[in-house]
Amino acid sequence: MSGVLAMILAGGEGTRLQPLTVSRSKPAVPFGGSYRLVDFVLNNFINSDMLRIYVLTQFKSQSLYIHLKKGWNLTGISGRFIDPIPAQMRMGKRWYDGTADAIYQNIGFIEQCTPEHVCIFGSDHIYKMDIRQMLDFHKEKHAVLTVAAIRVPIEEASAFGVIEVNAEGRMIGFEEKPKNPKSIPGDPGFALASMGNYIFETNTLLSELTADGEKEDSSHDFGRDIIPGLYPHSPIYVYDFSVNQIEGEIGAYWRDVGTIDSYWQSHMDLVSDNPPFSLYNRKWPLHTFYPPLPPATFIDTAVYKTNVSQSLVSAGCYIQGARINRSILGFRCNIASGSEISESIFLGDAKIGEGCKIRRAIIDKQVEIAPGTVIGENLAYDRQRFTVSEGGIVVIPKGARVGF
Repeated sequence: MSGVLAMILAGGEGTRLQPLTVSRSKPAVPFGGSYRLVDFVLNNFINSDMLRIYVLTQFKSQSLYIHLKKGWNLTGISGRFIDPIPAQMRMGKRWYDGTADAIYQNIGFIEQCTPEHVCIFGSDHIYKMDIRQMLDFHKEKHAVLTVAAIRVPIEEASAFGVIEVNAEGRMIGFEEKPKNPKSIPGDPGFALASMGNYIFETNTLLSELTADGEKEDSSHDFGRDIIPGLYPHSPIYVYDFSVNQIEGEIGAYWRDVGTIDSYWQSHMDLVSDNPPFSLYNRKWPLHTFYPPLPPATFIDTAVYKTNVSQSLVSAGCYIQGARINRSILGFRCNIASGSEISESIFLGDAKIGEGCKIRRAIIDKQVEIAPGTVIGENLAYDRQRFTVSEGGIVVIPKGARVGF
């Protein structure tokens, strides 16, 4: 679609995901064994035939830049691109002040492309979305801005922008991360939350960004400043994500993976008895960068038989006489004999010695664990050595050597 330009906000620092974001930005965090968080929004645009995409980066962007260069490089196709744009301080010697400021500082790229519509999407959620359907809704309503929204339990709504709509779906109220969120009329247990995905009419976006950029008292954020100032006098409509239909999918799955516990739970969704999110839909392929690696290898030993159940194991893994249950292993993980792994996530390049027991843990890249090490059984002891989340998930940081 030549009339559409995508601007993907991929500069998140991801402080709540530390230590996974100590050396990488939040969108670059691995997910599902073979992917990065940014891959899911990129696949949504690619599968929706929208191929003019800028990815706005900021904090610790090298890992993300390398991933985009290796896996998402469109060359030789006129008018189609996926280009990372690092923060360049075009409006002064400062980082982006907010989501709107990130777009404002790169307003020249929008003006050069002359699109009819600009899609501004985040890059740190797990979901599938046919963006064409949202664009059709936007055009049908003659909206100047359309906001994608999802129903969330009222007790979780304070983490989001909460929306009020009338019967036609027009926004009549918006509050960013309210302490006392308003529920959906007739459904007191749920609130309507913004997904942080927007489709703007280009002229509206440019004028609002310019006006906001001149306000010294603005936080320069879409949720806090642009939307609250726009909806009272302009037609802003709300697109219900639950009506988005993709062939081969059952229901609309969306997860915010902004914390260690939500990140872990989203992985457990992938290996549940009936996964609500599928990696296998041929009608909606999920592209990423796949390194040139051999298939995963499973070998029995004289003493132990390998047993892998309800797990995802990526290429290059070598499993020798280990038991693995409800776990996700990224590229090049080596698990030695007698080890037992359960409900855990390995981001890749891990080396686990013989006889280890690891449960409810996240193991970052390039971690080596000594034979006989136990992780996840004694949380009080684990807290002395590692990060342990509120939900009891143990996180081993990148490059750690444990038990030596």
